[in-house]
Amino acid sequence: MTTLGSPDQVRGGSRRDVRVGVAGVCVLAVVLVGGLLWAKWLPYTDKARGLGRTRAWPGGAIFASSGDPGAAPSWSGAWEFTTTYFQAVWRAAVVALLAAAAIDALVPRTWLLAVMNRRSRLGQALAGGVASLPSLMCTCCTAPVVVGLRRRGATVPASLAYWVGNPVLNPAVLVFLFLVAPWQFGVVRIVVGAALVFGVTALVGRLTGAPAGRALPVESPAPPDPVRLRDLPLRYLRSLVRFALVLIPEYVIVVLAVGALSGWLSDFSGLGARLGVLAVVVCAVIGTMLVIPTAGEIPVVLALAAAGLGAGTAGALLITLPALSVPSMVMVGRALSWRVTAAMAGAVVVAGLVSAALLWALW
Repeated sequence: MTTLGSPDQVRGGSRRDVRVGVAGVCVLAVVLVGGLLWAKWLPYTDKARGLGRTRAWPGGAIFASSGDPGAAPSWSGAWEFTTTYFQAVWRAAVVALLAAAAIDALVPRTWLLAVMNRRSRLGQALAGGVASLPSLMCTCCTAPVVVGLRRRGATVPASLAYWVGNPVLNPAVLVFLFLVAPWQFGVVRIVVGAALVFGVTALVGRLTGAPAGRALPVESPAPPDPVRLRDLPLRYLRSLVRFALVLIPEYVIVVLAVGALSGWLSDFSGLGARLGVLAVVVCAVIGTMLVIPTAGEIPVVLALAAAGLGAGTAGALLITLPALSVPSMVMVGRALSWRVTAAMAGAVVVAGLVSAALLWALW
């Protein structure tokens, strides 16, 4: 007869936990592989083939949808920008929500943290950065996944590296850059992007007091690991609804607000004419605020370079436009803490200035 706490029960519980964990990881793998094939991998493969033939970027910057550069804020401009933006990102946003819910509800916490929470902050940043490379997402679409990682106890450096690694070291965007832009753009993006993702995120974690090592937070909002297979569907649905109800409204509202201002803020050539060298700093700050879809920075920097407005401005926007945005920061602010989010935004501005200097030196 088997009694409570007997070795047979312990072994049975362990086997059951493994089965449940494997099932949760398999669901996440299906979501990621199937979703990314649909939203990212196949479309970007086709796009790279087309760019390889033409060597020219089709279309212009997304900011043109809200009016001419320097246009005053308006509801019509905000609506046009928002609809154009979501037409470009909605598939990736859906995949991100589905993946975030799977991470939050289905993947065993100890398994996730064994991968993400390395012993040193640099190791954590390396784990998060490497994990980001296949996703190919923009900063806003990455945000729900970052929230899911933090809810499960992933460290600040790992979460930051995943957040900025997706847009800054996006392999597809790097391929696009080398196909349609001078080689200096791709080299600067790789060098500064790698330093930002694998080094600066660890430094931000240290400066903001994020703990090193594998220790978990004393208090965490994460639910306990699932214990039965039949519990998985309901757990997943609850998590998905929670993410959707919290993140989607604030995402749409903030994109509308940024879209209303984007015509005015995106007058980069006008800034250069009025401010001279100081325009590089202003562009680095504005680039960190504006929201764009994946690769949306490419037509902007190509247009600036073609107009002869200086490599500094283009170099600053090459990093800051994709790395962060106000909508993305709003979505992750509570999960990372507003202090960490603000520190990362400041680090991206500095990285933009370094990128500007490096591109100017190579140009």
